[in-house]
Amino acid sequence: MGLNAYFTYGVVKGMGHSWETALGAVFLSGILFLIVSVTHIREWVINAMPRSLKLAIAAGIGLFLAIIGLKSAGIVIAHPATLVTLGDLKAPAAALAALGFVLMAALDARRVPGAILIGILVVALAGMALGQNSFGGLVSMPPSIAPVFLKMDVMKALEIGLISIVFTFFFVDVFDNTGTLVGVAHKAGLVNPDGTLPRANRALTADSVAAIAGAALGTSTTTSYIESAAGVNAGGRTGLTAVTVAALFVLALFFAPLAGSIPAFATAPALVYVACLMMGAVREIDFDDATEYVPAVITIAAMPLTFSIAHGIAFGFITYAGIKLLSGRPGEIGLAVGILAVLFLVKFALL
Repeated sequence: MGLNAYFTYGVVKGMGHSWETALGAVFLSGILFLIVSVTHIREWVINAMPRSLKLAIAAGIGLFLAIIGLKSAGIVIAHPATLVTLGDLKAPAAALAALGFVLMAALDARRVPGAILIGILVVALAGMALGQNSFGGLVSMPPSIAPVFLKMDVMKALEIGLISIVFTFFFVDVFDNTGTLVGVAHKAGLVNPDGTLPRANRALTADSVAAIAGAALGTSTTTSYIESAAGVNAGGRTGLTAVTVAALFVLALFFAPLAGSIPAFATAPALVYVACLMMGAVREIDFDDATEYVPAVITIAAMPLTFSIAHGIAFGFITYAGIKLLSGRPGEIGLAVGILAVLFLVKFALL
């Protein structure tokens, strides 16, 4: 959602650019995204990541999911003095979400297939019975995409003053998707013993093509979603899972009223439970070496607290390179990590 917020409140409302120009910037960032994917630059970066940071990314995404879920359930709310505080636990939505979380965990512990989905449906039905959400209908025709289809203004986005916007979309997109791929692949057990990801370039290329197609269809940057970890927990391990989900999303266009009947407090406990599962990566971090575990902890903490996977990765790379350098172990940094640490510093300083 960070890219959506930047698109809407940063580029369009904040800087005063048209949404067509913003879409043009997204399209150009997708082109850059594709270039670094097909040239294997992104794959090189992923495989060059230290193991401790890869584990930290998986755990950090877990905490990121947790804060999203707790916020959606109303268990954690904003506070002007402390940033966050406890919500009203007596509210039906929060109470139902808490019960749903316990139900999911118990069913999964019993190895019940579809435990998370069962929990979501039970909470949604209980919410309807208590009047917290209503049945919105079954089917409807999806709205026309004609008003936004191919409306991006690429030439306007090429103006020199908008280059920083293009690179911001590109930078965040690259590392949001990279972090998600690393985190979900680790949860799925798809990471090789040497820490590399098999066939990563195929996933990265598909990722970048989707960003380009999304801009053409009229939406801000499309990214892989961290909620994929819920599907992994249910047994998804192959591309067939993704294709099936894609087909179901197409059908969901026609069943939007039914999908809209599922409230946020019903899906929130699923996010929190998946977060618990992803935190298991922490136990594999080497807590005997400060140059490894300190950057890992910074990465884990930064993701939910900055509400950004990309920022968490950036802080982790900068911290890793800085600590290794000052502790007299620069040879352990690696070329990719060193370059990216410098680029992240430049980004924070100039963009």
